[in-house]
Amino acid sequence: MKAYMLTEMTWEEVRDALKTVKMAVIPIGAHEQHGPHMVESCDAVLATEMANRLAEKMFPHILVTPTVNMGVSPHHLNFPGTISLQPETLIAILRDMVRSLKRHGIEKFLFLNAHGGNQSTLSVASTTIGPEEDVQIYYAKTTASAKQAISKNIHSPIFGHSCEREVSEALYLAPFLIRADKLNKGDFNEGGRYKQLRPGKPIQGFYHYEEMTKNGCIGDATKASRDIGEQIVEEALENLSAALEELLDLKPESVH
Repeated sequence: MKAYMLTEMTWEEVRDALKTVKMAVIPIGAHEQHGPHMVESCDAVLATEMANRLAEKMFPHILVTPTVNMGVSPHHLNFPGTISLQPETLIAILRDMVRSLKRHGIEKFLFLNAHGGNQSTLSVASTTIGPEEDVQIYYAKTTASAKQAISKNIHSPIFGHSCEREVSEALYLAPFLIRADKLNKGDFNEGGRYKQLRPGKPIQGFYHYEEMTKNGCIGDATKASRDIGEQIVEEALENLSAALEELLDLKPESVH
């Protein structure tokens, strides 16, 4: 094996892998609208692909669990097909996954998240489940650490959902997610309180996505490319693996 992925292993293979595994990575996505040019499983698939590639870089020290395919997406619910979990539901699922895997000797966990709407819930999950189960829990957004590649290539004033960044990542990791003939810009509403509530503003709060964009996407997906996606993904994987090596107290030569 070049990576440990629970969905592709027998129990005997898991038993043997646990001799070197120091952490379980739980990919977390969402099932929600992504405008006219990305399918609704986008976040779950990208979380899975990132986790699997991280497992290859960190082999044989991490194990990837099944993906949590739905997330906290109430802001997208007015677009057909979106399925949203309550925050407490997502926390309950993660608690049960952590509790199960702890029985097999795993005591360190990374929630690897591809949906921004999950972040606040994962913060609560990490601070509650960790002490409850006496384990170490960390969480990270899949490509948020790729600051250099994002700064170099992404120039829309508002981006982050079915935009040139996310579409580029998909072109590199999972191009089947994209309807290439429908790539479009975000169709923004001119007015609306969303402008006062965006990240970085003095006050934060909930708003429905259609208050901001008529077609469900932001940024400019027409500017996406596989090359941009590769730059972002690979920088993020380097940063994530370096951080995990330090957290797990691994020597560089022990990671394949």
